[in-house]
Amino acid sequence: MNSASTPSASPSEEISGLVERVTFFNEESGFAVLRVKVRGHRELVTILGSLPSVSAGEWLTAEGWWVRDREHGLQFRAKVLKAVPPTTSEGVERYLAGGFVKGVGPVLARKLVSHFGAEVLGIIGNTPHELESVDGIGPKRRERIASAWQEGVQIREIMLFLHSHGVSTGRAVRIYKTYGNLAIQTVRENPYTLAKEIRGIGFATADQIAQSVGIPRDSQNRARAGVDHVLLGATSEGHCALPLEKLKASAVKLLEVPVETVEQAISQMLTSGFLLLDEIDGEPLVFLPHMRKAEDGIAIRIRELATAPVSYPEVDMAKALLWCEERTGKALAPSQRDALKTALTNRTIIITGGPGVGKTTLVNSILLILRAKKVKCLLCAPTGRAAKRLSETTGLEAKTIHRLLEVDPATGRFTRNEDKPLECDLLVVDETSMVDVLLMYALLRALPRNAGLIMVGDVDQLPSVGPGNVLRDLIDSGVIPVVRLTEVFRQASTSKIITNAHLVRQGKMPELRTAETSTDFYFIERDTPEDIAATLTRLVQDRIPNAHKVNAIRDVQVLCPMNRGSIGVRELNIALQERLNPVRPGEPAAERFGWRFQARDKVIQTENDYSKEVFNGDIGTIEKIDPVEQEVLIRFDDRLVTYDFGELDEVSLAYAVTIHKSQGSEFPAVVIPLAMQHYMLLQRNLIYTGMTRARKLLVLVGQKKALGLAVRNDQSRKRYSGLLSSLKQPG
Repeated sequence: MNSASTPSASPSEEISGLVERVTFFNEESGFAVLRVKVRGHRELVTILGSLPSVSAGEWLTAEGWWVRDREHGLQFRAKVLKAVPPTTSEGVERYLAGGFVKGVGPVLARKLVSHFGAEVLGIIGNTPHELESVDGIGPKRRERIASAWQEGVQIREIMLFLHSHGVSTGRAVRIYKTYGNLAIQTVRENPYTLAKEIRGIGFATADQIAQSVGIPRDSQNRARAGVDHVLLGATSEGHCALPLEKLKASAVKLLEVPVETVEQAISQMLTSGFLLLDEIDGEPLVFLPHMRKAEDGIAIRIRELATAPVSYPEVDMAKALLWCEERTGKALAPSQRDALKTALTNRTIIITGGPGVGKTTLVNSILLILRAKKVKCLLCAPTGRAAKRLSETTGLEAKTIHRLLEVDPATGRFTRNEDKPLECDLLVVDETSMVDVLLMYALLRALPRNAGLIMVGDVDQLPSVGPGNVLRDLIDSGVIPVVRLTEVFRQASTSKIITNAHLVRQGKMPELRTAETSTDFYFIERDTPEDIAATLTRLVQDRIPNAHKVNAIRDVQVLCPMNRGSIGVRELNIALQERLNPVRPGEPAAERFGWRFQARDKVIQTENDYSKEVFNGDIGTIEKIDPVEQEVLIRFDDRLVTYDFGELDEVSLAYAVTIHKSQGSEFPAVVIPLAMQHYMLLQRNLIYTGMTRARKLLVLVGQKKALGLAVRNDQSRKRYSGLLSSLKQPG
């Protein structure tokens, strides 16, 4: 704001008028720029200020000062803003047409006001059956309008309640959808439940509400909520537990209370069973009980599988090999033949190795032989893209693990378990490095007692986003036979993507000089973050699509080491959206949760949504935005999924995503920015994982020093877990 006058230097005054247009509204901060028809002013007045919510057509009162902005002219800067529903026919029509009632647009708003006048809001809220007297409104539409009105009123009440306690109101829709009519009561009685159950509301926000409603800072309820928050936060960083002293220190720092208060809370939670203390390798670790139960459950089941005899029909290895090679036209290498024998003579095995080493050929050979013996096989992978790729490489149906285990949308629990096991003799799990402790436990619970298990994955990639390091722990335990394929086959050795990825895996710098003659690998050196960002956007917008005949939005994926920074996910998404999908005048858009969403945008799901059957990491494209129904339609592969505007905190733009989020996916072209501003996250397995996401083209843009640091750094962050210890214990 370039103001010629200082508000505090001017006397405050009060103005009021009809909101004609909401030029800008930030749902997180409540900051608004409004165009208002003010009494005594011929022209519309621009009013700036903060309030919980606002719609065109509402009557606004504002207390504040006039300021003259050098760029925008005279404006009213409000220190207090209040909006109330309109009472005039003109205001009511604008109010309804502005989207307060989902399903009512400008045409229907005009009809309703023409029929009922200014009383229409009362009719919708109190006697909605009268709406059927309007042409075009039948019982179903009347019910939808009345339901949307009640929901809107409830959400507005939640917004006002949160705002009165100093909290942003952007999550009000999700709070309402979670708690319904009990939302305000729930928040008032135990605001800390918000931090556990509402995405986007952390402990600090819940604590702010708690202080506002009078919960003492030294209360045990607050201390227990803080301890719970620290442990839940640790699981989002990959830990299954935390050392007792680390947990205490983190909770004391969060809560700003004496350590005795935290120790009392932990003691109560241990006594009541909300926490579990276990000594792992001489170190006392504190677990959430369900996490320790999952680790122990995995260990028990894996040891059973490792010692059980195979249940498949006997296979004559020599004949089977000859028959398999004749059928596929591919001769297996000695290492693959040994691996095939191991797979056919053990109830469970792990197949690991980097790109181009023949994992797919080996798995296809195993499946070909066993299916010929009438062995019923099921295939799965953690993500939709990984499952689709597994289907393409095997020619068999493959499902995501969640779909295979038949997740219940209402509860998020799996219906397949030991009481209703999967119907198979062999289960093949691809991309196992992505499978966390809880998901692996669910899989093993659903595995039939006499079935075999083959786990396939690249152990040198990043571990799962969720808690634990399952594949690494299973390999390190020595309990299961492990087949590690290392030989890069001839057809793959011509790819500089693959050969350079293996160099990085071995701790060696990729061959950057080959970029001059390579057709699939390039390193473009740039020294500053600004130059890196500028080069990257030009590559994605023009050079790669033109040179390689690919679609910039669909086929080119930017993968970043981190979210923050000038070449992090957020900033690059904004820049790439402006270049690849600029605003089209008159086209509807949805501005929610810090993003502007519009048709054709590439987006990524950021959490599991069981009701929609869309999962964390799924990438889709926005097909349509409906401002009347307040819905966004997003296509994920062959499925079209509907999101309410208030659910858009589940997705974010995906022109650029983190390397972590890209696990399990492959893209025709990948561009990775590298700079020392990422140094905290520059690790070998991170860069290796990013490189192996590229199918046809890989471009690294940035500082050679940053690449060198990543290649040398093989010290992955330690994950606190008890799985390896449990696996090593005698059965």
